[in-house]
Amino acid sequence: MEGQSFCFSLSMSSVDTQHPGAIVLAGGLGERLGQDKATVTLGSETLVERAVRRILLWTEHVVVVGRPDQVLSISGIRVLVDQHPYEGVLAGILTGLAASERDWNLVVACDMPFVQIPVLDLLAGHRAECDVVVPHLAVGYEPLHALYHQRCIPAITASLEKGRKRVMSFYEDVRVCKVDEEVLVEVDPGLTSFVNINTPADLAQIRQLVAGQ
Repeated sequence: MEGQSFCFSLSMSSVDTQHPGAIVLAGGLGERLGQDKATVTLGSETLVERAVRRILLWTEHVVVVGRPDQVLSISGIRVLVDQHPYEGVLAGILTGLAASERDWNLVVACDMPFVQIPVLDLLAGHRAECDVVVPHLAVGYEPLHALYHQRCIPAITASLEKGRKRVMSFYEDVRVCKVDEEVLVEVDPGLTSFVNINTPADLAQIRQLVAGQ
């Protein structure tokens, strides 16, 4: 990280504050899975296509962030190349936030195939007086299924410049509102929104589940 500069300009005059946009992170290497997660197929579509399709039911302002070596073409969707690839998820979030037309943005990993609108509405309803709205389950925070305001950009930039790549490394410098599991289960009883695919076994299980729907 030494010597790198994470600098972005932001024109607030173009920001629409009415409804959040969304940033789909598709640049993960999928090392445990053994293949690029974004291009893994689930049914008739790739994981990134499935994530975008489901999120488009909630917001039309969707961008995808990927690596320079990826070929991601999704009709009608702006695909961004991570400005600091291979530096981790937090750098991808920064790229998406800086390019978004919206001040608030859902950030979701492309390997979460069961994004649900009631959960997104619930999170969006907690935005007042916050910079981050993040689900908090019994296993911990879900920072890759959370809402981030563009006010986070300076704190994210500072964390990256200090070599702090963990997604939540900047949380102590912004206003974080957590939404606890007991609230989330009211709209997603099985908490399937937060299921993700990390291993071949995970993928096989999810494929069986989708095939049975």
